[in-house]
Amino acid sequence: MLVLSRKLNEKIVIDGNIVVTIVKVDRNTVRLGIEAPREVQVMREELVRQTLEEAETEDCNLDTEPQDYSLVFQAADSVVIG
Repeated sequence: MLVLSRKLNEKIVIDGNIVVTIVKVDRNTVRLGIEAPREVQVMREELVRQTLEEAETEDCNLDTEPQDYSLVFQAADSVVIG
């Protein structure tokens, strides 16, 4: 894991086409702005985990470690998060 320090309004560029901007810093919260191409799916981790749990209950056979989210994005289109 790469750990970086950033200040308000500073940016991080990932793979030349994804830009993460520090939008707001509060006591225990950091607000991020993410600019990415439409084909790049961006999800909060808790939604990824929820999608995994729902997919498992629907028996989608997603055998994946929590750090390997690639299969989750494939299944995300078929699972409705309510």
